[in-house]
Amino acid sequence: MSLLKKLAGETAIYGTSSILSRLLHFVILTPFLTYYFTKQEYGVVTDLYAWAALLLVIYTYRMETAFFRFGSKESDMERSFSTAAISLLASTAVLTVLFLIFAPEIARWLHYPDRPEYVRWFALIIAFDALAAIPFARLRLENRPIRFAVIKTLNILVNIFFIFFFLKICPWLLEQGYEWAGGLYNSEREIGYVFLSNLLASGSVLLFLAPLLLKAQWTFEAGLWKRMLRYAAPLIVVGVAGIVNQFVGIPLLKELASDDLGYNIAQVGLYGAAAKLAVLMNLFTQAFNYAAEPFFFRNAAREDKSTLYAQVGQGFTLVGCLAFVGIMLYMDVIQYYLGADLRGGLAVVPFLLMAYLFLGLYYNFSIWYKLADRTIIGGYIATAGSVITIGLNVWLIPRYGYLAPGLAALACYSFMAAASYLTGQRYYPIHYPVGRMALYILGAIAAYALSLLLQKSYTPGLAAGLALNTVLLLGYLSFLAVLERQGLRRLVRQLRK
Repeated sequence: MSLLKKLAGETAIYGTSSILSRLLHFVILTPFLTYYFTKQEYGVVTDLYAWAALLLVIYTYRMETAFFRFGSKESDMERSFSTAAISLLASTAVLTVLFLIFAPEIARWLHYPDRPEYVRWFALIIAFDALAAIPFARLRLENRPIRFAVIKTLNILVNIFFIFFFLKICPWLLEQGYEWAGGLYNSEREIGYVFLSNLLASGSVLLFLAPLLLKAQWTFEAGLWKRMLRYAAPLIVVGVAGIVNQFVGIPLLKELASDDLGYNIAQVGLYGAAAKLAVLMNLFTQAFNYAAEPFFFRNAAREDKSTLYAQVGQGFTLVGCLAFVGIMLYMDVIQYYLGADLRGGLAVVPFLLMAYLFLGLYYNFSIWYKLADRTIIGGYIATAGSVITIGLNVWLIPRYGYLAPGLAALACYSFMAAASYLTGQRYYPIHYPVGRMALYILGAIAAYALSLLLQKSYTPGLAAGLALNTVLLLGYLSFLAVLERQGLRRLVRQLRK
């Protein structure tokens, strides 16, 4: 139980940074940007960040996970850290130079021919983030979640400051007669300031992590590097497939929704804004993964690891289902964080929330192939998931527009979770309580479905609707209490002690 408490504590700390940063983004930036920009303008932001996520996987080529594997022993940490850091430094320099040289051509391919600076800024953003990957991984492996959390939080604070500086303070200074502000602000290129602010924030993070890099031995072991690369190679496929699964719907939406590019970009904006409302489930999944991956590696030699990992999976499912129910039952209030122009995409939110839940289950079920050095199987599963994602998006986008990426994500992550569980039971058995976990999920879906049914037939006002959904939330909690009465009794006994 103490290990689970430790995992929960580390998840909470990682989650605090993720929650705080995402909450700041959700409470401050999301309403500001969605009220400030139109659907088309916000679509540009969503589109470019989707490409950035894919490129970051290519830039890092999963060396941070290889570092977990080869640096988990204290005696090997410095060697693995230095080798991984030098490898990323060299590859990042080459890739960044190429992007800077070919920025005009890439901008034209993305349908932004007059904005090559966007490509250059993103090349530098990704470079800074890639160089930060190994230091962040070391903080996680060394059980230093607080420092990790502080730096992540500073990142978003710097980002928020510069966005408001460029979009609000600079125009105000110009109105007050401070002509020097005109050198910093151009009203025709306001979208670019979102990216420039991110660049400045990513650069500041790298400065905060510089002490870790400077303390490195800066020795490169070719043999160790080859072993790390062999281990990471299938995970590159997994990483690319993961980004494809999460973001490929955005460029496909821009190309396939209709013959009107402006309409398509507006659809991207609707989807991107709706995805922000699913951020609470996503950040929980992310925080869990931050803490769980090194946790699984550290405890791989324990005799009771199967029981331990099963308890982790069950706990994740329970909390994830509570998050789904809580968000969807109070969507009538949460929706006002988006500008009125961008609330038309709310129908995709439940699909995205459930998709992120299954993504978290996939993280749980897939840990076995990393522990068993069978990462190639993870590559096969992720590739199959990408085929499902791309195929469904191509088929569904012309029919359902912005809904299609959410439906495709749910289908993909459900498949990947199921495939990882079934293959894991063959090669690395972990006896998850899948029946009980399934009941958590079905109960959550039932609570939301009942809410839709009652509100459709009754059509209450906002206050009455919230009261009704509160009753349904309490009902779901009661269902969980009955289902887990034995576990609750054990918890009560422990608290009494």
